[in-house]
Amino acid sequence: MSRLTSLAAPVFGALSILLAWQFLLPLSGVPAYIAPTPTKILSVFFSQTELILSNFTPTAIEALAGFVFGNTAAVLFAIIFAYSKFIRQAYFPVVLFFNTIPILALSPIIILIFGLGMTTKIIIAAIICFFPTLVNMIRGLGSATHNEEELFHVLSANKFETFMRLHFPRSLPMLFSSLRIATATAVIGAIVGEWIGADKGLGALIIRATFNYQSDQLYAAIVAASFLSITLFAIVAAVEARVLRHHSQ
Repeated sequence: MSRLTSLAAPVFGALSILLAWQFLLPLSGVPAYIAPTPTKILSVFFSQTELILSNFTPTAIEALAGFVFGNTAAVLFAIIFAYSKFIRQAYFPVVLFFNTIPILALSPIIILIFGLGMTTKIIIAAIICFFPTLVNMIRGLGSATHNEEELFHVLSANKFETFMRLHFPRSLPMLFSSLRIATATAVIGAIVGEWIGADKGLGALIIRATFNYQSDQLYAAIVAASFLSITLFAIVAAVEARVLRHHSQ
């Protein structure tokens, strides 16, 4: 398959779905208050630009901050767990227990502790990013073969040199796989936090639009949230390509 075809195929798929939504769905009798057409949803971005932007900005800040803090903490904990068997055996089960608590059940507790401000949404977004990155990073740090470990030992490499030249580079593919997933989960975490208690943000806008039966506004908020996730994903993918290219040289 040529490069042009590989690029054109998803564009064709998206356009065909949008055209079917625009013209066939209304003909099937689905009312506009349930599924407004794409042009109706797009018009919200032009007629209510200030509303969309004023709610998009806090969600973007919360998701980005949660993404950075959650994944940074996960990498640091993974390094500690990977190099200290006792700490891993003592505290990894605790981390696993907290991961089993649904985020919707944990969010009210976080709000009770930190209040209804932006900090709470950032913490929720960070928590939802934390565990997948932690697990994958631990696996990545331990993925070096016995022969590679032996080679570094023969070369008299210290622990820091072995980490920087062997273990950390080996963990990068798994780390970036987790980061790509975290781009979506960070946005989900921010929106969930806004559902629990907020007057600004895409989550709050989704709740208001739902209860006010403003379906075009509801779908516009969902599209904005999806755009945020896609943007973060594209940034991570670009950084991944650059970093892995540098380490492969």
